[in-house]
Amino acid sequence: MTQQAADPKVRAAEEKAHFEQTFEVILKDILDELPSYRLPENGREWIENMLKYTVVGGKMNRGLTVPSALRSLKGRELTADELLKAEVLGWCIELLQGFFLIADDIMDSSVTRRGQPCWYRVKEVGMIAINDSFIVESVIYRLLKKYFRAEPYYVHLIELFHETTYQTELGQLMDLITAPEDNVDLNRFSIDKHAYIVEFKTAYYSFYLPIALSMYQHGLTNEAVFQQAKNVLLPLGEYFQVQDDFLDCYGDPKVIGKIGTDIEDNKCSWLINQALAIASAEQRQVLDNHYGRRDAESVKIVKGIYTDLSIKEIYGRYEEDSYKRISALIEQIDESQLPREMFVNFMNRIYKRKL
Repeated sequence: MTQQAADPKVRAAEEKAHFEQTFEVILKDILDELPSYRLPENGREWIENMLKYTVVGGKMNRGLTVPSALRSLKGRELTADELLKAEVLGWCIELLQGFFLIADDIMDSSVTRRGQPCWYRVKEVGMIAINDSFIVESVIYRLLKKYFRAEPYYVHLIELFHETTYQTELGQLMDLITAPEDNVDLNRFSIDKHAYIVEFKTAYYSFYLPIALSMYQHGLTNEAVFQQAKNVLLPLGEYFQVQDDFLDCYGDPKVIGKIGTDIEDNKCSWLINQALAIASAEQRQVLDNHYGRRDAESVKIVKGIYTDLSIKEIYGRYEEDSYKRISALIEQIDESQLPREMFVNFMNRIYKRKL
């Protein structure tokens, strides 16, 4: 990889290409280990195809953030060993994401993911996907052992992945019991519940995890410094998820790579909570009658209420306010501990994103 590409777009493309090459390295690591478990050849082929299908193909912002953040922390280009380890940690996040998405798509009865059928909808897969999700999660710890067992921060990495997984699962639980698909009750929804779901289901693994991993790799252990990072990253994660809720409703499926189903799935999304806060009694009744219904006409009616309530415009104001608020939080960071550039780069990856 050219370490000093002048054009930021060229640099980003080179970093992504190098990151993708590292996936081939870790895939080989995983496959080469399978003979010690006496796995038959068709099992090996299944795992190879499954990992390629479920882990590769997204934007990879979470994974790419690890080497980017480590460069910011060190204030220089990374050595080959540092870069490899940072990219392995990045792929561990992408594996965690793949594990979550396989299961999430089953729970939500989703149709597409990253522009292709969800894994469980692939012919001959079906509910085997549940076991596949467990395999994807287990691979994370195989890689951590191979690449970091001798490092002084190895235990920190393991504990962080376990903690983040638990936090995300708690967020998913609250999402599921607040908005069960077969029992629509908008009285369960609230801004506070949405905030909890966002923080635990998204912010920890998508925003705090990649930065915290880079901090451990850099040798940081002071809990106060990690808290300082968390103070910025959790609000950034909230903004990201609200943005995701918006794109689920208004994004182009060809661009975002999936067909949004939050309305049909009775999701406790930012949009419905905003609508409930300002809807008239008549509009509330319409939402009660049509939200969470799996038919195109009901979805159209709910979106019509969103239009009447100017939800798009409310989101536009929220987006600008969030950018200013998070920028102010970044300015409060003590640069003798953490470089502000690291957080600015992360925010710029998602600000006004379309997918």
